[in-house]
Amino acid sequence: MFSIGDFSKICMVSVKTLRHYDKIGLMRPKFTDPFTGYRYYSEEQLSKMLLIQRLKRYGFSLADIGPLLEETDESALFLKLKRQRLVLAERLAEITQAMDELTRHLQDFERTGDVMSYQNKYAVTLEEREAMPIISVRERVSVADFGGQYEKLFRRVVEEKLEAGSQTLAIYHDEEFDHECSDVEIGLVMKEAKQADRLLEGGLCATTAHFGGYSGLSDGYAAIVRWIQENGYQIAGAPYEFYMKTAFDKIPVEEWETRIYFPVAKL
Repeated sequence: MFSIGDFSKICMVSVKTLRHYDKIGLMRPKFTDPFTGYRYYSEEQLSKMLLIQRLKRYGFSLADIGPLLEETDESALFLKLKRQRLVLAERLAEITQAMDELTRHLQDFERTGDVMSYQNKYAVTLEEREAMPIISVRERVSVADFGGQYEKLFRRVVEEKLEAGSQTLAIYHDEEFDHECSDVEIGLVMKEAKQADRLLEGGLCATTAHFGGYSGLSDGYAAIVRWIQENGYQIAGAPYEFYMKTAFDKIPVEEWETRIYFPVAKL
């Protein structure tokens, strides 16, 4: 048997943490002296403690770890670990993207002496858009759910034998953007109007191109809004995005291209 201090040293975890694990029922000592209250741990508990620490490094919460330790179905446990690997891969991609953005930001800052100089890279122009036939699905969803919405549309294209073009888009109908839940219409441009759900209305738009990951799209939106205010226009409809180049083109993230459109009218 190991005292709580010795067990702490062996597992490289604090005594405070061990007491917390005991309190929440995650890892109870093998024996607690009823007179002194001292906690003692067995050699068999070393493996369990080391597994808990490893699962924490994998990003599982303590609330998740408890059920994982009690899981008796090895295939179910394997799938849960495999799903967590995907979660970590997504986080790694986000961190890598943020590092790349920060590197470019530092380069711009060093060159110009202006911490906001990166915002000046957007060239806003006016464009007269023609109406476009689209099929779409409109729901209140989070940004993370966009992929699932596109899957619905691509499945529909196959099942109904539709002829879709290569362009995909998202239209934002809410006045305020909420990353977790917004009124978003996901669409595919169709080759023939007779196969479309509706026409995406044409008209005059202020537009710019954003290159890079989607987390930086807000910079492009802000550039257009500033341009609209400075040039005597007003927003005349829901903004939308066309995804011109994406990860599916097998290109680096900094080469992804998203075209942003704001329908406008002269004041």
